Amino acid sequence: MYCDTVNYLVIISFPSSLSYSSDTTYSLSSAGGWSPVVTDQEPWLQVDLREQMEVTAVATQGRYDSWDWVSSYLLLYSDTGRAWKQYRHEDGVGRFVGNVNSEAVVQNKLSHPVRTRFLRFIPLDWNPSGWMGLRVEVYGCSYKSYVADFDGRSSLLYRFNQKSMSTVKDVISLRFKSHQAEGVLLHGEGQRGDYITLELHRGRLDLYLNLDDSRLRFSSRRVAVTVGSLLDDQHWHSVHIERFNKQVNLTVDSHTQHFQTKGEGHSLEVDYELSFGGIPLPGKPGTFLRKNFHGCMENLYYNGINIIDLAKRRKPQIHSGNVTFSCSQPQLVACTFLSSSSSFLSLPSAASATGGFSVRFQFRTWNPDGLLLSKFFTASSSTAISLLVIQLTKLFANVKCSSSGHRVDDGLWHSVSLGTRNLQVTLTVDSEPSSTIELWEQLESRGNFYFGGCPTADCQVPTPTFQGCMRLIFINSQPMDLGHVQQRFLGNYNELQFDTCNIRDRCLPNLCEHGGRCSQTWSSFSCDCSGTGYSGATCHNSIYESSCEAYKLLGSSSGFYSIDPDGSGPLGPTQVYCNMTEEKVWTVLTHNSTAPVTVQSSSIQKPHIMKFNYSTSAKQLRAIVSGSEQCQQEVVYTCRKSRLFNTKDGSPLSWWLDREGEKRSYWGGFLPGVQQCSCSLEENCIDMNYFCNCDADTDTWANDTGILSYKDHLPVSQIVIGDTNRTGSQAVYHVGPLRCYGDKSLWNSASFYQESSYLYFPTLQAELASDISFYFKTNAPSGVFLENLGLKDFIRVELSSPSVVTFSFDVGNGPAVLSVKSHLPLNDRQWHYVRAERNVKEASLQVDQLPLRFLEAPADGHLRLRLSSQLFIGGTASQQRGFLGCIRTLTINGVSFDLEERAKMTPGVSSGCPGYCSGSSSLCHNRGRCIEKSNGYICDCSQSAYGGTTCNQEVSVSFDRESSVTYTFQEPFSVMQNRSSHTTSVSTESSSRAREDVAFSFVTSQRPAMLLTVSTFSQFYNAALTNRGSSLVTIRGPLVQSNCGALADRVFVFFNHALSWSFHCPLTRSNASPPAVFSGVVTAVVFIAVCALAVISRLLYQQRRAQRSSSSSIKEEHRHSMYTDYRTELHLHNSVRDNMKEYYI
Repeated sequence: MYCDTVNYLVIISFPSSLSYSSDTTYSLSSAGGWSPVVTDQEPWLQVDLREQMEVTAVATQGRYDSWDWVSSYLLLYSDTGRAWKQYRHEDGVGRFVGNVNSEAVVQNKLSHPVRTRFLRFIPLDWNPSGWMGLRVEVYGCSYKSYVADFDGRSSLLYRFNQKSMSTVKDVISLRFKSHQAEGVLLHGEGQRGDYITLELHRGRLDLYLNLDDSRLRFSSRRVAVTVGSLLDDQHWHSVHIERFNKQVNLTVDSHTQHFQTKGEGHSLEVDYELSFGGIPLPGKPGTFLRKNFHGCMENLYYNGINIIDLAKRRKPQIHSGNVTFSCSQPQLVACTFLSSSSSFLSLPSAASATGGFSVRFQFRTWNPDGLLLSKFFTASSSTAISLLVIQLTKLFANVKCSSSGHRVDDGLWHSVSLGTRNLQVTLTVDSEPSSTIELWEQLESRGNFYFGGCPTADCQVPTPTFQGCMRLIFINSQPMDLGHVQQRFLGNYNELQFDTCNIRDRCLPNLCEHGGRCSQTWSSFSCDCSGTGYSGATCHNSIYESSCEAYKLLGSSSGFYSIDPDGSGPLGPTQVYCNMTEEKVWTVLTHNSTAPVTVQSSSIQKPHIMKFNYSTSAKQLRAIVSGSEQCQQEVVYTCRKSRLFNTKDGSPLSWWLDREGEKRSYWGGFLPGVQQCSCSLEENCIDMNYFCNCDADTDTWANDTGILSYKDHLPVSQIVIGDTNRTGSQAVYHVGPLRCYGDKSLWNSASFYQESSYLYFPTLQAELASDISFYFKTNAPSGVFLENLGLKDFIRVELSSPSVVTFSFDVGNGPAVLSVKSHLPLNDRQWHYVRAERNVKEASLQVDQLPLRFLEAPADGHLRLRLSSQLFIGGTASQQRGFLGCIRTLTINGVSFDLEERAKMTPGVSSGCPGYCSGSSSLCHNRGRCIEKSNGYICDCSQSAYGGTTCNQEVSVSFDRESSVTYTFQEPFSVMQNRSSHTTSVSTESSSRAREDVAFSFVTSQRPAMLLTVSTFSQFYNAALTNRGSSLVTIRGPLVQSNCGALADRVFVFFNHALSWSFHCPLTRSNASPPAVFSGVVTAVVFIAVCALAVISRLLYQQRRAQRSSSSSIKEEHRHSMYTDYRTELHLHNSVRDNMKEYYI
């Protein structure tokens, strides 16, 4: 129930900390205001509303006619004015925005109203040129409250008018508060086995609900739905349960769980009564938690019936046992240790009548480490000082070597008791068995007890300071009044917050995505993404590619891969088979029926039905199909006297269901909506009077096989065969796997050629997390890629200068900017990759392969990015600083944006981006040639020694110990032999080939070994050899019978098993000396050898698959061409030819 009308609430009094203002009127527009004295170290202003109200807004003003105002503050609320709780907005931020002058009124509406009597304003920041000053107003409305107090032994029983109550719909609502973490709030059960139990367990609320599920009825383990956390904080919490049939909504405060009950029933049958506040009969069958609730309930309604009102009026259907109707729960005052380095509480030692000492206290925290208590002692027989320490270490409470046996960093209250007596130190944690340490001699207390930490001058403990809450501190059985400590009447403290336990559960709600497990400390949380298929600070990023096409671009070969079709979206990864062919990349999804199925004895009344279950979910299937360029599925159907359509009225006798479950009666190869088969389309049916071969209804086997290719209907989810019940009737069918190719988003692009042009899309939905990725190319020096604005928040990605990409955003904490600077210009008309991510933990920016830039989110800052305008791509709302160039493959939070379709209707923007290859020279490697296609590119590797989709797969040949490859260039040799070695033509032709290069890679474990030998018809030889003493490859000269001076002076040493061999010999004209002529001839022959080697490499690449299975011997092969001047012969020999001279280096 919320306020129908919001009014100004009358404030009765303004209690405060120390104040120098004599005016006690602190309302808005009054001629006064509150200001604390300068010596007040913890100032606050408190508001008393006289009774509980529902508060919906607060407003502030500075002090009248002054330079005093508060620019930010915290707001606390309380029922009693003793135990306080800090108000936090939806995203966990507790800071309120205040004033910028003394007269303007700033109103803050509460995102969720609070029901309270007392409010406390705590200033955080104020006018640096003045001082703190406040005038306040509170807005809301009154409400009717019905309260019942349960003492842990009492309960309310609501008895039905009949024996049992069966309901299809239930609505239960209540508010409760308690300082205990356990207790039953509601219970009811029936003889059929139905039950409903709402219980407080470990500070959380569990709902157990069973509707006629026999498995749960006889099972000792009952599954609960859990909501909420830290519900034992002595503050009011609201609960709302709605059930309709099997659908249930459970809401605790602002957190809701939607779930569906198990079992066959749709109604809840409860016998005799419902109990509230506990279970009156602990031995009652079906009960499993017997601890009753200890606390207060307010406005308890069951299906519109006010249970507490009936109890107060003593109605006969209500039985109340020891229940009172006013909330008198004790207020356990706590203090919060805020700082991880400087918080401490110092308390004096009270005298002990028995000698020794004892200390008791309770604490709660999320931190695994921290100092709880330290105390100095002096041994009675010496002047040595001893130090006794209780600390949290590795999640356990311990004193020196003694520890408890359970975790104490779980956010729950834990009790610690420490005492010394008779030369023993005893430590007890909760109800665990005590741990004891024996002392050598009596210790005498020295100085104060330090809780949570200690002053820097006195602290000799390296343990981190405790962050958390403490309460119920007793020293030598005397309670310590924290109120006196706050007023500096008792002990000392630093960085403490009194009257409140300011603990919060940072894992509620769980901000880890995709099933990531959340863990937390006092000030932060972290996500464990192991086993989820995702990575990142909040498990936002998929570790898998989005399609088989993306795996191909990484150079992957055919095989099974996990793909995530929506990236960081909610669908999750699935395994598919990627068939990487030369032309296309196929994504193959199989189903449960792979073998042909024979059908007999089926009729239209009792048809044969086969359901197909695919290797992925329906939503994943839909995403894969919609993201592909084309999909198809083969349906093989052979028949004998089994028709597909009724010959009389044309109604189908057999059909199939599409992915949505819709009935389809067209068959492979034909268009949707037409009851025909592929033979009708091809006009080759065996009987042209029918549209399908099977409809001819012959005694011989017929075939109506075809390909279904209308992808909006794919895949086939079910097939129904209905005409095989006649004599001799039979059908055999087989539905193949779903096969899709192409990735529509991969090359979806748009070109922007006007600075004022842009594409717009609906508002970006990215409150808690967003990832943006795209490619761009441009020659402009700057431009905005993407922008989305809110009232104050915004997100933007832009090219801010020729070499800098900037990612900026504001979620309410002020603008955050991330920039990546490239050492080379980014406006070079080549494709560049950008990925920007922002989540509640951090932001990151990636550009190409440059180092990733990170920016951590501020602690306790705003989390939600609230946007309201349209999403602009390639420009801004102001039509300034627009982007000029191409953007492609834009994906945001796993959703691919169709830029091409939107560009068709936008002036200044064209669909597509011509010139994929022109700006992407690195797409094809190793001299592969990039060839443009309408929506992408392919690599031509015919001129490369490498193969594969991007020419990055090595083509190789395997040699046995005594094998070799010889290339004989027969025709050029004969031509040169018929010519005189002294003719001008030879010299002229050879002079143009004064330098030749040979390059190859090798792997071997044998040395020495011959790698390459080149010879000419005039018996000149060159050789390359691996040295015996090392793995290096060496080429050294001079060579025998060669006067190639350039080569004689060179020594080449190459690592990594790669060999590059270069010849460069100067030649003379026709009057050259015979050695020079010979040198030119050698050069010409080597050039021819290089050409032939390239051709042979290509031939080997084409025959690679055949050679992979049998490479023990290579047969002699001859290829003749009428368009070439030479013939190449390939021979394999067991040894080097006898007539070949070998010259070793």
